[in-house]
Amino acid sequence: MLGYMNAIATRSITRLINGALAIKPLANFAKDRARTMMIKRAETIGVYWLDEVAKLRSRGGDDGFNSLWEKERAEICDRTLTYPDYYHTSFHAYEEGNLGWEAAMEVTVAAKAVHAHLWPEGDALGDIRLRQSYIDVLQEQLPQVPGTIVDLGCSTGLSTHALQETYPTANITGIELSDYFLTVARYQTDQSQEHAITWRHAAAENTGLVDNSVDLVSASLLFHELPTSATVDVIREAHRILRPGGHFTIMDMNPQSEVYAKLPTYVMTLLKSTEPYLDQYFARDLHQALMDAGFSKPGQWINTSRHRVIIAQKPA
Repeated sequence: MLGYMNAIATRSITRLINGALAIKPLANFAKDRARTMMIKRAETIGVYWLDEVAKLRSRGGDDGFNSLWEKERAEICDRTLTYPDYYHTSFHAYEEGNLGWEAAMEVTVAAKAVHAHLWPEGDALGDIRLRQSYIDVLQEQLPQVPGTIVDLGCSTGLSTHALQETYPTANITGIELSDYFLTVARYQTDQSQEHAITWRHAAAENTGLVDNSVDLVSASLLFHELPTSATVDVIREAHRILRPGGHFTIMDMNPQSEVYAKLPTYVMTLLKSTEPYLDQYFARDLHQALMDAGFSKPGQWINTSRHRVIIAQKPA
């Protein structure tokens, strides 16, 4: 009975939050509040958000998003690509979502702020520790070193760089739908590695890569930003490009984490204001979706108090 009453209370709170966010002025207020909180948190750990972003903005000129950045974006952008409808929405308190310079240039500092307190140290290295906790699971669970890796939804390359450092001889491709993010990723990449990263402007559900050509497909912090329909398509695409015996590895928020269950209503409201598909992600059974697409029964490992790693294999 207690569990039933708790479920009713949870649904009521969810409806209340979603109702508030459906009112645009309230949604905008929540987004602004969430952004302000992240900037202040970054400063408390010695990450001076506005200063770091200003350095990127002014690169090559004084007008911020200048001809140099735009020139590099033109070089990497696939002009024939059509952005799916779900991508034309506000993400992470940015009205233009991921299709703009502001979001692209703030990803790194935002990641440092958001992930700082995953660890007792509570410092600017939290995001690095998060990526490493994912890599640790891969090194422990994958039966062999992958020679070909695809990083889906690679953003500005934080996860891609971690994979490159761990597997320096692998051929790695970062797939990203935002050409703005991808431009920053390429700029921030150390191409001195034996095998340089290949950056590809494409959707995770339509990579354009060859069938059965990849040993490892990785997706870090991608699925909580996808609606259900796109989730199914991305999983099918991963299955298509993987070689038989290859692995699909996912690191993302853990819906079963007690941290989310105990979040105050106002904090959950702020979180949802920046993550439009969070309800769908929390209600989704990723394990079943993977098996429905043809993967063997996946395993799951908890890598932080708020995150999980899922590993599924394409049958040989």
